[in-house]
Amino acid sequence: MDNVQVLSRTTVWGCYDGNTLAALERVGDHLPRRPADMPRHRHWTIRAAKVILATGSIERPIVFPGNDRPGIMLAGAAMRYAVEYGVLPGEKIAIFTNNDSAYRAAPVLKAAGASIAAIIDVRKEISAAARALASEAGVVPLLGHAVVGTSGKRLQRVILRRFDAETGLVSGDSRPISADFLAVSGGWSPAIHLASQAGGKPRWDDFLQAFLPPEPQQDWSGAGALTGGTTTADALRTGRSAGRAASGQKPSRARLPQTEDQGLDPSPAPVLEIRAGGKAFVDFQHDVTAEDVRLAHREGFVSVEHLKRYTTLGMATDQGRTSNVPGLAILAEARGISIPEAGTTRFRPPYSPVPIGALAAERHRHFKPDRLTPMHDWHLEHGARMMEAGLWHRPQIYGQAGETVEQAYVREAKAVRDAVGIVDVSTLGKIAVKGPDAAEFLDRVYTNMFSTLKVGRARYGLMLREDGIVLDDGTTWRLGEQDFLMTTTTANAGKVMQHLEYYLDVVWPELRVHLTSVTDQWAGAAVAGPRSRDVLEACVSGTGVDDETLPFMAIVHGEIDGAPVMICRLSFSGELAFEVYCGAGHGTHVWEALITAGERFGIVPYGMEALGALRIEKGHVTGTEIDGRTTARDLYLDWMLSKKKPFIGSALMDREGLIDKSRIRLVGVVALDDRPLGGGAHIVEDSTSEGLGTSIGHITAFCYSPQLERYIGLALVKDGKARHGTRARISDPLRGRFGPVEIVSHHFFDPEGKRMHG
Repeated sequence: MDNVQVLSRTTVWGCYDGNTLAALERVGDHLPRRPADMPRHRHWTIRAAKVILATGSIERPIVFPGNDRPGIMLAGAAMRYAVEYGVLPGEKIAIFTNNDSAYRAAPVLKAAGASIAAIIDVRKEISAAARALASEAGVVPLLGHAVVGTSGKRLQRVILRRFDAETGLVSGDSRPISADFLAVSGGWSPAIHLASQAGGKPRWDDFLQAFLPPEPQQDWSGAGALTGGTTTADALRTGRSAGRAASGQKPSRARLPQTEDQGLDPSPAPVLEIRAGGKAFVDFQHDVTAEDVRLAHREGFVSVEHLKRYTTLGMATDQGRTSNVPGLAILAEARGISIPEAGTTRFRPPYSPVPIGALAAERHRHFKPDRLTPMHDWHLEHGARMMEAGLWHRPQIYGQAGETVEQAYVREAKAVRDAVGIVDVSTLGKIAVKGPDAAEFLDRVYTNMFSTLKVGRARYGLMLREDGIVLDDGTTWRLGEQDFLMTTTTANAGKVMQHLEYYLDVVWPELRVHLTSVTDQWAGAAVAGPRSRDVLEACVSGTGVDDETLPFMAIVHGEIDGAPVMICRLSFSGELAFEVYCGAGHGTHVWEALITAGERFGIVPYGMEALGALRIEKGHVTGTEIDGRTTARDLYLDWMLSKKKPFIGSALMDREGLIDKSRIRLVGVVALDDRPLGGGAHIVEDSTSEGLGTSIGHITAFCYSPQLERYIGLALVKDGKARHGTRARISDPLRGRFGPVEIVSHHFFDPEGKRMHG
């Protein structure tokens, strides 16, 4: 039919209001060589006027001691291996069941080449059809018996005892039967997951000993085993009825195709656990045992939802398919109630795992607007290759014809060290902190003192979380007695703002402080290098920028080509450097004026890669070292921990685990094989076996150093400073990078800081 589309290799994983279905099509993930233009998955959102759910049923196990031994499988799975895949699961097979359906496996497995050692059935009576199948397999069923144990590293024997299905008790002597495979069937559970997602409460059926789908609360109908059918004839009859009704046709009286249904009794015995000595598993995925369920009851977790969360029964990909009903039976027995009184958990989407990439579809990074600095267009016009830094777009390099990324950033970084460079720092987080208690507030949130900071000066600050772990670092400028400008790292600007607002709103509401995010109000440029003062002297008016007027960490106000600017002398590169801030509307104008003034001094714009190389050479930390796990001591910033005042994190920063001298601490590493390193690569103790050894830390950042003419990196390594001068190896199996390194101080270049004070 040309108006019908069949989606093969597709699973409906969610059923929502208004007959909206979510489906995952596995397009090319099964192909050994998938074409480049073929997706692995395709996600479908289907909105239907009418829906027919024909999701079938799933065989469930019986809970008995030793039921997790290799060589034990559901009877339906054993039959499918033999028939569909041509794989014989065992040579000498026993079958353990509480229902007739397992008997179908016996002649099938025998025809495939196995011998049937025994059919063990907890019931005392079975149907004639089941007896005929057992006879065809050449075996007489052991009725009124149960498996009470198994033995062998891989199954070698099953242990039987007499069993009374009415009392649930075993009796008599144990009887071993030699078998290398045991097929088990505890009945069938309709796959009601999608029907439950559509709304309503599942209904218990005593005859089938299973939950059936709820009454439809929207326009869907069911067919086949989902509705309790157990035969092929049932599937054909209910399927035709549902299909004709959905398409608006009248019921049909035409004869259906003949099927070979064998007259098996569809009703299982209400026996889902054999209680005997030994560990019996209910949920094989999470190793939940029958005793775990009873323990949950003793601990007071008697609701099925609490049971699920206390034991993890039916979580993850199982979603209760095999484990739910046996687990509920054990809980109900412990509570002295029936299974329907105990109830069942609510099935939620997804029915089966769905890759996040399939849901995301096209590569949308986020649904927040891109953030561009005021100088963004200038960067593009002058050959910048842009990169994403959170939501911001920042220049990675300003590449020249034929240059690689490494060649470009080495050239840019060398220009900063030799003469002067300029970098866009508008993305730094900027927070205005104002009010009579602003200084007191900063004393509480920073580890070091800010109330003593003079107006017109800046200070480097460190923030901790409450648990003593480093949150962020940055400089804060005192513009007036009650007026501070805090700068944060680009990545943590929002996090720091939330942190400050929480403490003002919840912990210290009495403080008279007002916070305003002003990141977008200021454009910023850092001019760095030995000739940086020369550049400013050539274009700044209204103030001097000499060492006396503008000493290290001081602030002045002036103009550049008519635009008001605020200049602070501070350095991230380790060179003599100045940060020039102006209103965002003047950003490009001031930037171009600085470039023009710096042309005769060889000024070069530099990007994130060069900025990273400069800071690595100096051992300055950023977000890769402040990763939510490091302390001030780990980063050798403990000199900033004030002993004169409390601050956020001071109460917990000295916990035993945080002051352990064997913690990972900041070091430098030098590649001894003159090859690039890799961020995140493990550092292992030196070993003769390449790539093997005990991990002692990892690389956080690396670059080619123009000053050292070596590949260097920063790392967090166990015992830190104590390993200076020792050798180790890089182990980076994902990139195939292994090789020797030397562990050194993280201060590679100008450790005394003479250049930035020059």
